[in-house]
Amino acid sequence: MSPDRYLAELARLLEGLTALARQPDDVLSRSVPACPGWTLDQLFGHLGSIERWAAAVVRSGQYVEEPAPPATGAAAWFIEGAEPFLATMASLDPGAPCWNFGPPPRTAGFWLRRQAHEHAVHLIDACQASGRAAPALGKDFMLDGVDEVLAMFTPRQVRLGRMQPPEQAVSFRVPGAGGRAAGTGAGAGAWTVGSGTAAASVNAALPDMYLGLWGRSNLQEKAVIDGDAALALRVLREPLTP
Repeated sequence: MSPDRYLAELARLLEGLTALARQPDDVLSRSVPACPGWTLDQLFGHLGSIERWAAAVVRSGQYVEEPAPPATGAAAWFIEGAEPFLATMASLDPGAPCWNFGPPPRTAGFWLRRQAHEHAVHLIDACQASGRAAPALGKDFMLDGVDEVLAMFTPRQVRLGRMQPPEQAVSFRVPGAGGRAAGTGAGAGAWTVGSGTAAASVNAALPDMYLGLWGRSNLQEKAVIDGDAALALRVLREPLTP
């Protein structure tokens, strides 16, 4: 996806989140099912922290510490920072050198992609907590999100020792969609986690795969698993994302 497309998606998602952040206190105090221990207000505090952090990294090109959200009034704090955050994202040079936690080359464009998907997942969370239907996401956007998880986050989780590498490779397939490797041994239309020939495949419709990889849908129940089911289920139980 192009930088302009990420920016357009981010602006749309921010508009939806800002509207939800203006809800009454009795709604903001509700629990967020996908984020145990968080209220909706605390979810907005998390987003406000992430936005200020990402914007500071983009402006400096260097790693900076993430600021802590306020103990109260986090939704208002989020609203206050949303416009400056979007302005920073709109003004960045995607090809400029910039610290990030993705693979080389490390450029500022990483943050457009990362923040678009960060906000998409949390908009879904906020809608669920608010009792509202989540807006539809485009096919190409969700496909890009699957790629971000399986080609960037999952290898990083293995590299940092946060998940065990599978003893044999597992492929992830979205019917009718292309893909690329998260490890080695990729075939057309698949992402592969692990090395060598895939001993199992996890096949799911695009919305289920996108949401399931972030724990917002039960991929173990919704996916069709071919091959070594025990291997595939072991991988699905691992923390594929932070």
